[in-house]
Amino acid sequence: MALVNPSFLQEVKASKEFNATACMNCGVCSAVCPLEIDLLPRKLFRYVLLGLEDKVLENTPVIYQCLLCKMCEANCTADVNIAENIRFLRSYIGRKLYKL
Repeated sequence: MALVNPSFLQEVKASKEFNATACMNCGVCSAVCPLEIDLLPRKLFRYVLLGLEDKVLENTPVIYQCLLCKMCEANCTADVNIAENIRFLRSYIGRKLYKL
């Protein structure tokens, strides 16, 4: 059972980098991913926007699989900065899990 983490939500909202609120969950990003990573970004961003930090952290390996090629971003109908959002999550994971 995933729990909402209010401090995680506050950090995401305070960030100028994370902009997934425009995501319409259409799935174009997953469809054009050269690695065929279904989780990224639509499901992952939903976890973030709901404050489900545990779900985000349990998907750390998948977050680091992303090539940051921006194929998803180039095809995003909502103009979500997907690569920057993934970079934000990598930075968060580095601080949270690895104390970097």
